[in-house]
Amino acid sequence: MAPLSIVSSFLTFLLCISPAFSTNSEGNALHALRSRLNDATNVLQSWDPTLVNPCTWFHVTCDSNNHVIRLDLGNSNISGSLGPELGELKHLQYLELYRNDISGKIPKELGKLKSLVSMDMYGNRFEGKIPKSFSKLKSLRFLRLNNNKLTGSIPRELVSLSNLKVFDVSNNDLCGTIPVDGPFGTFSMESFENNRLNGPELKGLVPYDFGC
Repeated sequence: MAPLSIVSSFLTFLLCISPAFSTNSEGNALHALRSRLNDATNVLQSWDPTLVNPCTWFHVTCDSNNHVIRLDLGNSNISGSLGPELGELKHLQYLELYRNDISGKIPKELGKLKSLVSMDMYGNRFEGKIPKSFSKLKSLRFLRLNNNKLTGSIPRELVSLSNLKVFDVSNNDLCGTIPVDGPFGTFSMESFENNRLNGPELKGLVPYDFGC
């Protein structure tokens, strides 16, 4: 049986390297994202997967524990698609991908980003439905998905996002009715314009998504 001192030293070693394992998994997730994107102007040139963590990469911000908390790729002339690996960025607070040419569906795995405060993905070519998993983002304050090609209805589950201050899905192809409960009672109608929405729900009636 190994002496207690050896076991203790081994456990201490594991505790010391666990942040490196964590941040390296975040680096792996970002490198997987890079492989999905077309980078015409080399804004991702510094994303070197051989480094211990991605904290020295341009457009990536980390906290004092080397966890990725910001991804700033807005207006970066990138195209391609997103994948489920983004859900591994457990400490991410700001996801800024606005005004690019990113297409495909929005991964439901983004609902794992429990620390997320802002998600700006407007001005792309995202299609498909708004993931219901976004209802798990209880810290979310800003959600801008306008000027895409999103379809389906606005998930009713989003009314539980009590911290949500800004919500914009204008200029998509959404249908059904507009929720009025929770934070949705405070959003202006401009946030929903240029869709196929039928107007706000009537309180007390079960919502029915006509044509969705």
